[in-house]
Amino acid sequence: MNQETMDSRAYIDQYLKRARIAQAEFETYSQERVDEVVKTIGKTIFNNAEYLAGIAVAETGMGNVADKTVKNKNKASIIWNSLRDKKSVGIIERDSEAGIVKIAKPMGVVAAITPCTNPIVTPMSNAMFALKGRNAIIITPHHKAVQCSSDAVFLINTELSRLGAPKNLIQILDQQSRENTRALISSADVVIATGGAGMVNAAYSSGRPAFGVGAGNVQCIIDRDADFPDAVPKIIAGRIFDNGIICSGEQSVIVPEDRYKEILEEFTKNGAYIASDAGEKEAFRNAIFVDGAMNRHALGQPVQTIAKLAGVDVPEDTRVILIEADSHGKGDILSKEKMCPVLAVYRYHDFAEAVEIAGANLETDGKGHSVAIHSNSTENIEYVAEKLCVSRFVVNQSCASSAGGSFFNGLAPTNTLGCGSWGHNSISENLNYNHLINISRIAYHMPDNHVPTEEELWG
Repeated sequence: MNQETMDSRAYIDQYLKRARIAQAEFETYSQERVDEVVKTIGKTIFNNAEYLAGIAVAETGMGNVADKTVKNKNKASIIWNSLRDKKSVGIIERDSEAGIVKIAKPMGVVAAITPCTNPIVTPMSNAMFALKGRNAIIITPHHKAVQCSSDAVFLINTELSRLGAPKNLIQILDQQSRENTRALISSADVVIATGGAGMVNAAYSSGRPAFGVGAGNVQCIIDRDADFPDAVPKIIAGRIFDNGIICSGEQSVIVPEDRYKEILEEFTKNGAYIASDAGEKEAFRNAIFVDGAMNRHALGQPVQTIAKLAGVDVPEDTRVILIEADSHGKGDILSKEKMCPVLAVYRYHDFAEAVEIAGANLETDGKGHSVAIHSNSTENIEYVAEKLCVSRFVVNQSCASSAGGSFFNGLAPTNTLGCGSWGHNSISENLNYNHLINISRIAYHMPDNHVPTEEELWG
């Protein structure tokens, strides 16, 4: 073990020692006291939403203050609403038919790797989930978001101290490095990794139970029977939210050939610039991608910046750039995730072809994440869901604000969206507090249970 590793271990050990002392006390809290702490975390972010949005944009250089303010308020509200009536202390379920009683226990210390794309709400939600389960949490922020994430944690801890909550329930590393992150995730009891593939892979290789996320590349299919004036503004809203850095934001729109002109006119009415000229399309490809990867200068930037990078003049009131792709899947790099206000558009003849296009695009990026469908046909919706390998299908909603849970669907509100084995993740659902508790089960003897005869079993 070299000196850097030893120093990092010693540094992290101090965080762990403080966390374990705090968690041991917090474990004695009642459900009511736990929920008061969890509520305070969300309320603090809600109350400071605009300030935190401003410092996040200033530090990371991505997204915009207005959308981040909305995100801070909405995520705090939706997550607390989903958590406030849930049991996470003591006996949480009695199944008299099976003779099973479930008892919730903490996991201990949670390590959370958080991204620069969501440097406020991801630490917030991870902390709310961890503390709902009576755990402590240590956050290692992205190196481009250390200050804003630390400020968010400071504000939360200031309010928790007023409640008399144990000190150091929520900590954030003040020295960000890969060595410190490795030391933390190999020492905590459970790891949450929300960020790039490298950090997620490191979490799964840490030797600890881990929950990670996969890449997003949301395919959006518009059915022939969809309400186009309703669908198009929702798709645009999802694509442009926070300048397109949301992993659940729509990336490609797949539309019926016979309604193509009508749908593109709807996009134009809602502020889309349509790039159909071969030269313009190539200019946008080169602006968005460099050597096959997302151009960091385009990441989370507004429409006018993307157009300037491409050397294309677009009207000042342009809200989104819509590029007519030449091919789908590996045939056109536009099929990949584009973390800026740009949509690729594809045409299909029959509905099966629409699903094939979406599937090919997901094979290039985003398999396991999410698909958006605008349709009034249950048959077509369920056909898509049976054919495509993603973890969530959002119907007639803006995916960016719905795949991570909302007041208007039943998905668990979160900022950490599992993508299953397709995305090399351990869960294919939205991370929630119930992933951060251990459950003990009492198994009562059920002498009156029916034991099937051999004939009933095998006949």
